[in-house]
Amino acid sequence: MKVAVCYNLAVTTPIRGEHQDRISEAGAETEAQSVAEALRRLGHVAALIPLGSEVVSFIGKLQLLRPAVIFNLCEGFRGDSAKEMQIAALYELLDIPYTGSPPLCLALTQNKALTKDILLRHGLPTPEYCCVKLNEAVPKLTISYPLIVKPCSEDASLSIGPDSIVHNEAAIKKRVRYIHDRYSQDALIERFISGREFNVAVLGNPPTGVLPLSEIVFAKNLKIPIVSYAGKWETASADYQGTTPLCPTSVDEKLRKKMEQIAIKACRLFGCRDYARVDIRLQGDIPYILEINTNPDICPDAGLARAAQAAGHDYPALIQRILNMALTRKGAAHA
Repeated sequence: MKVAVCYNLAVTTPIRGEHQDRISEAGAETEAQSVAEALRRLGHVAALIPLGSEVVSFIGKLQLLRPAVIFNLCEGFRGDSAKEMQIAALYELLDIPYTGSPPLCLALTQNKALTKDILLRHGLPTPEYCCVKLNEAVPKLTISYPLIVKPCSEDASLSIGPDSIVHNEAAIKKRVRYIHDRYSQDALIERFISGREFNVAVLGNPPTGVLPLSEIVFAKNLKIPIVSYAGKWETASADYQGTTPLCPTSVDEKLRKKMEQIAIKACRLFGCRDYARVDIRLQGDIPYILEINTNPDICPDAGLARAAQAAGHDYPALIQRILNMALTRKGAAHA
C-alpha cells in the first residue's frame, strides 16, 4: 500500500519564541523517518513528504504520489502551530484519508483556554485559570498561588521553564509580558498543581482504549517539578536528566480507572481520532487535565510508543493499528 508520511520541515528561524525552540521542530523529521521505516517493515510503500514554507509543491507531491492514505505528522505551517488544523483541512479538500484527529478537534485543543472552557462546561476537572489577551493587562486574580504562566496556543512545552512558576503579582506581570512579547499570543495563567504527573495514551474510534499509564518521575534535585522545554528536548540539560518517564507505573486501581475514564471522556468530547494523549496532574485523588495532545510525538522512544510497548504491542504493530483506523474511514466514506 502506498502511504504518504507528511511532516513539517523545521524553519531556519522561528517566527516567534526562542531560537532553541527549533529543536522540537527539527525532531519532526526523525519522527517521520521512524514511521516510514515501520511502514516499510510492514510491507507498505512509504514516501516522506515534507511541508516547507509553501504549500503548492506539497499539494503537487501528494497529487503525483496518489497515496492510499496519509500518515499525518504535521503540527503547523511555517512554524505556526495555530495552522495545524489547516493542514488536516487540506487533506479533506484533496479527499485523501489521513491518520489522526480532524480539523475542528485540532483547532479546539490547540487553544488551551478554549479547551479548559469546554472541559469545565462538561464537568471535567482542570486547574482554575485566567487568560490574558495579547497586549492587555493582567486583571485582579482570585486564583491561589503558586501559578504557572504559559502560551495559550503552543505545544511541545515551548516557553516552559522554572520562571513559568510564579508566586506574586510582579512575577505574574513579568511572565505574561514575556509571553506577549516573545510568543505574540494570549497568556494562560493557571493554578499550579504540585502532585504526580501522568500521561494517558488513548486509542480507538470513538476513543475507548487506554494504554498503560505513564508517570513522569521528577528528580528531587530539580528546581521545579515540571516538564520544561529543556526537560523534554535538551538531552544534556539537568532538567532532561531529572525528568524520567515510568511506564507502566504503580497507582491505586480506583485512581487509575478514574484517570482512564476522564481521559476517554475528554477525547470523546473533543472528537479525538485514532490516538491522543491526555496529560494529568493529581491533587489528592482528583485528576486535573492539563492538556489534550491530539498529535503527540509518535517516535519509537516517545510516550505513546512506550505505552504501547508496555501493553505488548511493538512499534510496527502500533503504526499498523493507527493506519487501519484511517483506512476504515476511507472505506466508510466511499461506501
